[in-house]
Amino acid sequence: MKITRLGLVLGLLIPTGFAMADAIEEREGWVVRPTEKTYSELVEAVKGATHANQMGVVTEAGPTQAAAGRGITIPGNRVIGVFNNDFAVKILNLSTAAMIEAPIRIYITENPDETATLSYKSPSHVLGPYLDEGGQPLADLAAALDDKFGQIADAAVK
Repeated sequence: MKITRLGLVLGLLIPTGFAMADAIEEREGWVVRPTEKTYSELVEAVKGATHANQMGVVTEAGPTQAAAGRGITIPGNRVIGVFNNDFAVKILNLSTAAMIEAPIRIYITENPDETATLSYKSPSHVLGPYLDEGGQPLADLAAALDDKFGQIADAAVK
């Protein structure tokens, strides 16, 4: 009888782990840009916009392909780490600790209607905890990164 109850409990719990979560919503420090693009189109648009704005794609990760390799279908989900060496050197001169935040990530999620959303934590939000150490020069670099990420997002979603 215990096995039957355990099987029932697991049968009820496991499928909920694969249900699609809600779409990304605005939250403190985040920029959220819904689009009409498909997930694949938005991934490519972000990469292109990153390079066009003199930034680099430093990392890329997502569970979608790995899950598919295990026979599990989940919505498109990709994190693209964006940065460049110029910003890295300048930030390191102000706060060694702040570099733990590099690269700053852009998050692309597939929506139930097959469109995709671009979101990211603003660089000024990400670097905020280090302003006591890096002062106004770090705040200025964070603002410049805010502008750069805004340009990337604008280009990617249009």
